[in-house]
Amino acid sequence: MTPLATVVSGPRARLFACFLRLGAQQASPLQLHTGASLAAKHHYEVLVLGGGSGGITMAARMKRRVGAENVAIVEPSERHFYQPIWTLVGAGAKQLSSSGRPTASVVPSGVEWIKTRVVELNPDKNCIHTDNGKEISYKYLIIALGIQLDYEKIKGLPEGFDHPKIGSNYSVKTVEKTWKALQDFKEGNAIFTFPNTPVKCAGAPQKIMYLSEAYFRKTGKRSKANIIFNTSLGTIFGVKKYAAALQEIIQERNLTVNYKQNLIEVRADRQEAVFENLDKPGETQVISYEMLHVTPPMSSPDVLKTSPVADAAGWVDVDKETLQHKKYPNVFGIGDCTNLPTSKTAAAVAAQSGILDRTISLIMKNQKPMKKYDGYTSCPLVTGYNHVILAEFDYDGQPLETFPFDQSRERLTMYIMKADLMPFLYWNMMLRGYWGGPAFLRKVFHLGMS
Repeated sequence: MTPLATVVSGPRARLFACFLRLGAQQASPLQLHTGASLAAKHHYEVLVLGGGSGGITMAARMKRRVGAENVAIVEPSERHFYQPIWTLVGAGAKQLSSSGRPTASVVPSGVEWIKTRVVELNPDKNCIHTDNGKEISYKYLIIALGIQLDYEKIKGLPEGFDHPKIGSNYSVKTVEKTWKALQDFKEGNAIFTFPNTPVKCAGAPQKIMYLSEAYFRKTGKRSKANIIFNTSLGTIFGVKKYAAALQEIIQERNLTVNYKQNLIEVRADRQEAVFENLDKPGETQVISYEMLHVTPPMSSPDVLKTSPVADAAGWVDVDKETLQHKKYPNVFGIGDCTNLPTSKTAAAVAAQSGILDRTISLIMKNQKPMKKYDGYTSCPLVTGYNHVILAEFDYDGQPLETFPFDQSRERLTMYIMKADLMPFLYWNMMLRGYWGGPAFLRKVFHLGMS
């Protein structure tokens, strides 16, 4: 890939460079964390559930608030992944190895890593229980347990992934199968799905479609490919400005989009996918495929579904402006496991982390939270191997753009940001608690234009 400095030039690029240098100065060298559950205490001032993007980020911020020795993270996984890059891994543009690091290397130094799984939350007694039988109490609880992938809710999965021609960019176990299916494509239907549930990174199911179409063109297979996007939704994207831009691309590239179509079964041995028409329940259609990309149904983690902290749908029930729990004032939620009415993305987590940091700091001082989360989220819609439409919007589905140009246009600079800048920000700033989203950049750019 052409180096960033070669491709991007001008005042905006120089501002980016200054910003990155500032971030590198702020973020201290990464220190290996070696804590384990054997050394765990039984009480912490701040207990964080989940070692994903939200959990690690908030642990770093809380370390600065109360001291590392007073913070613990409950997380069973040995490896931490930057999942947004899996879109490019599935299209052969990035290596899977670049997306993961040992969890020990991202847990903030001095913070206790309790390497086990939470199995019960008891907010009335300010404690949780783990799968090794331990009870851990807390003064403040941050829930960052992410979202659960439910492949098994589709008949024929996950065992269907043992067959060729099928993949999914949503799992470390199946993302490389997408790239293999793409390479092995010869002739026929290439099908991409979107489930009838909330999902994380709602743009990803169609990003791989655009990348696959570009790959087929590049390899001379486009005329032999019938590209189909079957979505359970009634629109291609929830924000009108970006939906209009995507519809133009769909027409220009001769892509077929079928709405209100939900994948209910995969017959991988016969290379068949079964869809239900959501407008006519019970009506199904069987489509043969040469390539199938599955976006699985998703839900709140099982441990939360029946927990006192959950709403009726199983999500952590938080105030949408402060991220404080609606019933338990010392409990907070961040990211995909919450019922915040915005898209579930890493960019949303970054923005939420700054708000939640401020909320908790005021609660600790017996003050009322003042800073309000506006629902900011971002979806870099990858439309080719060197193009991205950078969608940014708020709770109301209104564009909340960072840059002083039309972000609904495909741009190489935005692709470079997606592929190279954002991973840098994630590993070096966000996970260390120094990146709360682009709000201040938005102010800088728009003040400069006024």
